[in-house]
Amino acid sequence: MKPLRLVPKNTHVPFMRWRNPAIGLSALGIVASIVLFLVMGLNFGIDFRGGTLVEVRTEGPADIEGMRNALNALELGEVSLQEFGQDTDVLIRIQRQDGDEAAQQAAVQIVRDVLDTDFGPVDYRRIEFVGPQVSDELIEKGIMAVLIALGAMLIYIWLRFEWQFSLGAVIALLHDVILTIGLFSLTQLDFGLPIVAALLTIVGYSMNDTVVIYDRVRENLRKYKKLPLVDLLDKSLNDTLSRTIMTSGTTLLALFALYFFGGEVIAGFTLAMIWGVIIGTYSSVFVAAPLLLYLRPGRRVFDRDEDKAEDGEEDASADATP
Repeated sequence: MKPLRLVPKNTHVPFMRWRNPAIGLSALGIVASIVLFLVMGLNFGIDFRGGTLVEVRTEGPADIEGMRNALNALELGEVSLQEFGQDTDVLIRIQRQDGDEAAQQAAVQIVRDVLDTDFGPVDYRRIEFVGPQVSDELIEKGIMAVLIALGAMLIYIWLRFEWQFSLGAVIALLHDVILTIGLFSLTQLDFGLPIVAALLTIVGYSMNDTVVIYDRVRENLRKYKKLPLVDLLDKSLNDTLSRTIMTSGTTLLALFALYFFGGEVIAGFTLAMIWGVIIGTYSSVFVAAPLLLYLRPGRRVFDRDEDKAEDGEEDASADATP
């Protein structure tokens, strides 16, 4: 059987020739995303705005679609339903109502009346009110989670490569996070905890893609000591092009399947992931790699590493000689 190849061997795509338009496009996207965020903000979901969580269990498999239609007709604001665990368990999130605790309890009672009448008998396993203070804490923790992830990546790349690679990778990651927030600000899609999870996943995916390219750059810096850096980056990107396209392509296939057939509950998460994979792949090639041209990683550092490795091998050979 003939092996499948999406990219021919020994490609010579001049990626670096397009670096200036690409960086200009990225800078424009970052500015637009920041402006959108400042002007339009984000449509925070119940997780961040506060509301009521109701966990129910039905006798048979829950009619999620029927429940969603019935509860959305109550005009209580945003009401979201999520199936979890068994197919009889449903988590219902009700938007925080105007007024005090009595208003929240009244909304819960209305929901209970509808569920008991149309979908009963229903077992109410948990009813919790998420107040504004808890919501503020979730926003702070969400921001902290993303910043800690970026800081950890910065240290990891610094230790594994050099500070120039570390800085380039983190700038590319920030680029991905800012553009993703810009997308949600533009579309005003619900921004909840699943989207924060998607952002952290995007950070990990994009970092993995960037590390593969940087690893080949480091290897080529050792092998081609006199090759101009522009040509060396082009060669490194072409060397890893097949892997980049295969990884991103197969990931997108799975994500598109989840988006179209996974239901409304995970639609926001998968949309963020689809956007993140596309942007992450783009930034690895057109942001992270060209940044090395400006940061200028030193070849002598890797020469010293190579010399140390060779010295270690020679010492080991000498010790092994009788």
